[in-house]
This record gives sequence, C-alpha cells and structure tokens, in this order.
Amino acid sequence: MKAIAIHRNGGPEVLEPIEIELPPPGPAQVRVRHTAIGLNFSDINVRNGGFYLGNGPKFPVILGNEAAGVVESVGAEVQGFRPGDRVAYAGTGGLFFHDTGAYAEQRNLPAACLVKLPSDISDQQAAAMMLKGLTASVVIHRCYRPKPGDVVLIHAAASGVGSLLAQWCQHLGATVIGTVGSPAKAAFAQAHGCRHTILYRQDDFVAAVKRVALEGVAAVFDGVGKDTFLPSFDCVRPFAAVVNYGNASGNVPPFNLMLLAQKGCLALHRPGFGFHAATPETRAEACGELFQLVRSGAMKVEVSRTYPLRDAALAHAEAEQGRSTGSVLLIP
Repeated sequence: MKAIAIHRNGGPEVLEPIEIELPPPGPAQVRVRHTAIGLNFSDINVRNGGFYLGNGPKFPVILGNEAAGVVESVGAEVQGFRPGDRVAYAGTGGLFFHDTGAYAEQRNLPAACLVKLPSDISDQQAAAMMLKGLTASVVIHRCYRPKPGDVVLIHAAASGVGSLLAQWCQHLGATVIGTVGSPAKAAFAQAHGCRHTILYRQDDFVAAVKRVALEGVAAVFDGVGKDTFLPSFDCVRPFAAVVNYGNASGNVPPFNLMLLAQKGCLALHRPGFGFHAATPETRAEACGELFQLVRSGAMKVEVSRTYPLRDAALAHAEAEQGRSTGSVLLIP
C-alpha cells in the first residue's frame, strides 16, 4: 500500500512516498479504501513541528486527519458497516496530531470515528468539508452563534474553513466582513458569504473594519493566528467574542489577560473540533447538519484543486504560498 510519510520535521520536501503492509482490521476496526483525502493546515503544522505541547508524534508519521472512501472489510466486532459502504471521517478521537494517517491509499480505522455518506453528498465534497465543517460547527455552536443584524469579521475568508463560516453566518442573518490576500480571493469570498472584503496586504484591516462597523463587530473568527489575532481586539464592540480556531501564520503570542477588560470585556475562545463531536451520536448529528446545509444550498463546498497523492509535497508548498481558495484534496 502506498502512503506519504515524514521522517523528520521540515518543509514540503520532507514528504516522501513509502510502501507499507497493512494488517487486517482489528476487532473494532474498519478498513477504508480512500477515494479523496483532505489537506488541512493542521497537516502543515504537524509537518513543520508545531503545536505538540511536548508530546509530539514518533517518526515516521503518515500525515492527514480527513478523508472519504469505501469500506473494504470490517473487524469481527463491528456493527453498522459493511463492505461497499461509502464513509468519511475527520480525526480518530484524539488530538489532531495523534493517530494521523489519511495520506494513504487505505487505512484501518476505529468504526466509531466513521460517518456514512448520504447518496447526495459526493466523496470529494465529504473529504473537503468534514474537518473544516466540524471546525465551523464548533465555532458556531460552542463559541458564538451570530444573530440577524450582527456584523462578523472572518479572517482568511477564502480558505476552506473561512468560506464555510462566512456562508453559515450569512445564512443566520449576519453581515460578514472577510479579510483576503488577493482580488481573486476577494471575488471568491464575496461569492461565499462575505458582503465586504478587505485586502489585508494592501489595507489596514482594523481601519477598514471600523469604516464598515462603526460600533465594532460582534465576533471575530480567526484561523490565521499570530498576524491577526491581537490586532483584531481593536475591531470589536464591547462584550464581543474573539475565536481563534487556527494558526496559519503561527501561534498567537502571549498577552496580558487584562487586555481583554481594556478592550471591552471580550469573550475569548480557542476550540478544538474533536471535543464538539466526540461520540458517534454527536458526530452524526453535527455531520447531518452540515449535509443539510449543503443539500439546501445554504453552504457550497468548493474544491479549488486536486492533486495526486504522490504530489502531496507540491500541494503543501502551494497551500503555504496561499495559492488556493476553498478546499484542496489529494486523490490516491
């Protein structure tokens, strides 16, 4: 079986093809043949060596937390799945840097982490929306649910998670301001939920937000981290929510907690999607909501580009260079 692994931390060049022998699935496991694999910035963070909190993975590591595919075989204790079922997953129950392994043609997985796909959700849609959609879900349901009339600021609004959040907020009646890196990304963001876009490389986003939201925004949803998180405190109204769900530019730097009071008693959130959908029941409920949003047309899942699995290094390099909008997939 072919897979893509890293034997050390580093740039995209550390991604190397390997061949491994996959054992039969264990008693509670399902073997899945991948048809589409999601590329996420968390994969890049693991590759770079960040966010391990002192207990990182042991090399070699096969990256990836998200994929869709077809059940090939099931373990002796598995109920509810059979060969031929179309399934998808985002994570296997632990932290995002534990038990990775999606960058592979096939994989043995705990049956408890799998979600069956309805006939009207394609494999590529599922691989593009599971982790990103569940991240958006935890932001909306556990951190701040926008109300009609709210103004919300979303950083990296043309990204996979950002574009889903923007559409969800628009669906709930909020006005969305999105920061983006190029005119092409601005057009994409405007077609996916944003009423206003800010080219953050050209304009001071704080000043631009204040021109739109005179009293400040009700919430900031930030997947960028170091470059945007603390400056966003100057964009909010009193008692606003500021949510950091990703760190594309690096870790948020340490800051004095008193700053929250000085900026208007902000509510600060740093969620992890795995705790939001921690059981098969809660995962099925959250995914069912995502599928219905797509089904109704309220949310469009955009795949900007697909790469053969063997070209994972190129996909990582171009993702880090900010060339993509929406979601990026690897195809075995």
